[in-house]
Amino acid sequence: MKNGTKNCEAGSDDLWGTSNPRDTRIQIYFSIALGIAAFLTFCFLRPRWKGLYAARKKQSSRATALPELPDGFLAWMLPLWRITDEQVLASAGLDAYVYLAFYKLAMRFLVVALFFALVVIKPVHDTHKEKPIPDDDKKDRNRRGEASARWVTMATDYEYYSDYLWMYLVFAYLFTAWLLYLIVSMTRKIIEVRQQYLGSQTTITDRTIRLSGIPVDLRSEQKIKEFIEDLGIGEVESVTLCKNWKELDNRIAQREAVLRKLEEAWTVYLGNRRVERSLETLPLVQPRPPAPEIREDDTEEGEASQLLNDTDRDPDYIIPYARQRPVAKLWFGRFKLRFKNVDAINYYEEKLRRLDSEIRTLRKRDFEPTPLAFVTMDSVASAQMAIQAVLDPSPLQLLANSSPAPSDVVWTNTYLPRGKRMLWAWSITVFIGVLSIFWTVLLVPIAGALNTCAIREVFPGLADALDFHKVLQSLVNTQLPTLAVTLLNVLVPFLYDWLANQQGMISQGDVELSVISKNFFFTFFNFFFVFTILGTASNLTVMFDRFGKSFADASTIANTLAKSLAKLLGFYTNYIILQGFGLFPLRLMEVGALSLYPINLMGAKTPRDYAELVQPPVFSYGFFLPQTILIFIICLVYSVLRDSWQVLLSGLAYFMIGHFVHKYQLLYAMEHRQHSTGKGWMMMCDRIIVGAVLFQLTLAGQLALREAFKRAVLIAPLVIGTLWFAYIYSRTYRPLMKFIALKSLRRAEHSDLGRDVQEETASEVQNGNAVVGRQTLDEARESGLRFEHPSLVMPLDGVWIVDKRVRSENGSTSHSTNSD
Repeated sequence: MKNGTKNCEAGSDDLWGTSNPRDTRIQIYFSIALGIAAFLTFCFLRPRWKGLYAARKKQSSRATALPELPDGFLAWMLPLWRITDEQVLASAGLDAYVYLAFYKLAMRFLVVALFFALVVIKPVHDTHKEKPIPDDDKKDRNRRGEASARWVTMATDYEYYSDYLWMYLVFAYLFTAWLLYLIVSMTRKIIEVRQQYLGSQTTITDRTIRLSGIPVDLRSEQKIKEFIEDLGIGEVESVTLCKNWKELDNRIAQREAVLRKLEEAWTVYLGNRRVERSLETLPLVQPRPPAPEIREDDTEEGEASQLLNDTDRDPDYIIPYARQRPVAKLWFGRFKLRFKNVDAINYYEEKLRRLDSEIRTLRKRDFEPTPLAFVTMDSVASAQMAIQAVLDPSPLQLLANSSPAPSDVVWTNTYLPRGKRMLWAWSITVFIGVLSIFWTVLLVPIAGALNTCAIREVFPGLADALDFHKVLQSLVNTQLPTLAVTLLNVLVPFLYDWLANQQGMISQGDVELSVISKNFFFTFFNFFFVFTILGTASNLTVMFDRFGKSFADASTIANTLAKSLAKLLGFYTNYIILQGFGLFPLRLMEVGALSLYPINLMGAKTPRDYAELVQPPVFSYGFFLPQTILIFIICLVYSVLRDSWQVLLSGLAYFMIGHFVHKYQLLYAMEHRQHSTGKGWMMMCDRIIVGAVLFQLTLAGQLALREAFKRAVLIAPLVIGTLWFAYIYSRTYRPLMKFIALKSLRRAEHSDLGRDVQEETASEVQNGNAVVGRQTLDEARESGLRFEHPSLVMPLDGVWIVDKRVRSENGSTSHSTNSD
């Protein structure tokens, strides 16, 4: 107890930052135990719950290019590993191909870095013991009063002591060159694949341009068509001019709410019947109701008859006993203080009938046009020429950009004024800046309180008990920080996803790119930068004192970052081990969907609610990619420091496991719904280059702390060269990742990339022979779609009800489904 108190009083700032073999072993044991338990559970449940773990394969015809995985306990792993990049491209699209390519880039870099770390860097560090780095205030005192004596003492061995520091300079250039080579080579390959893939498909999205800034005198579909055709770039197939559909959208939203209340009222009135559950679904998941269809004997009933069919319904089923019809409270009078009970079914049916009548009337109205339109050309080449050209000499007028897919358009934002969209975008950007300060304040106590010294300040008895139990002390000093940071990194992306959806963006693809950017900013700045600078103080008093001193000037920040990185090597190693060995298997098991399922089940009442429970989970790159890039940057920054092999080995295992897990999820279990263009690759490379500059500055700081100033200065040309490379790289490769080259379109007729492995996506029988139509992922997904506002064309379906064919009092008939 005395030793523990003495260490805390001394202000030891490396309590859980320094690499401790016992702490690392405990982290490995904990992570591997957690990962093996989750992995074995997944292997057991995978063939039994195919509705969850093979949801994409079962429910999507676009996954037919993939092989059927065996139901054996471990037999599925080898077939999954053998799936080629061409099959990934054909089944999951360009975004999945690019995402998995980043894992391959990381693994290639880390293999080389780990080799040099074990063969060169570690032996050199082992033979050159590092001298302790004094704090800044101690340096000042030494410079003032003890400079001559210190230099006399170090004169004999300074040359030997500092000779190994040339290694930092050599590997700074070597690893940077290897990384930039990988970026260029992978980018060239992805561009070639992207140009062939997108140039060979003819989706409506690829043939459509998003035309914004339309002047008032051109805001009609016919005038827009004439304007585009007069440019001589091609024929216009169709024009969808966006209009102010806000009133119609509000009515559709009201109808959806009333429809669900009516379904709940019918469900309560008719009661529930237990049905036999499919063993391939989760426990308590009910069979998915069949899709709506029109029966021949109900064709005269119009839109109200387009409901669920009555498969397996007992036509003689009747309510076994008289039930009281559900009631709804109708508030009226001044301030809505009085109410009366009315028949809920009759009330909601009448309300639904009136809303349907209003919607049909609104659909015939000519709404006010907006300065935005979707123009579909007759060919992809015509659309690309329009997108890559300047159409009008006036600024901010008639701007042509790539169009999102019809299913990706956020139609409620299409009629928002440009000024309002810009106001929301900038307001949320400023709010995120304020949030950054909040996260900094929140991370200060997390970084300082999760160790035994901070516990001693609040609970001295607990700290004394931890001093007697070293294993428990290691768990507190290692597991609590990693778990707290992991929990924060899991929860914060949901907030940033909500904020990105409030910025008024036109497409879900733009929203996802915004989520990636926002979440990376959080993980990089708040977690890595701030947490590294503040994360090595032993108690809260030292923590807040350091918070003020660390941001005093740029040199202090560089010195603090360089010293903290060395002390936090153990923490980041433990963090990567937990992410790779512990949490990736949990992600494979989709523990989030499993944990949220009982909550969603408790709120499910109607067949429509149960049908929504069994939809494939959505894969969002904005939730997974930022943390993956951050871990790669951590490995890069630590690649030359002492004991770097620990971080590099953990990082290599992380990317190998992550590649396997995400490959399974993207191909078999989860669905990525946005139009696949691979634009996220440039965002990945931009952030990798930022990590390369940080890596170089870190090594310069390490050299400066050891007073090897000449060698630190020699890194400056490398930093300048990396920034110049970033500029040239952006100018050279970004256009090819944004547009489709016209040359790629001309040779598209000879390319079958993404098609030759797509089997049975669209087949028809002619003269007894099956003709297989080869389609890319997006062609299959967007087949038959048009740029039409859903509120204008969606059918006004009736209710989904239970085990009864009910004729409502207004004469319409509602079909039923055999569902609980």
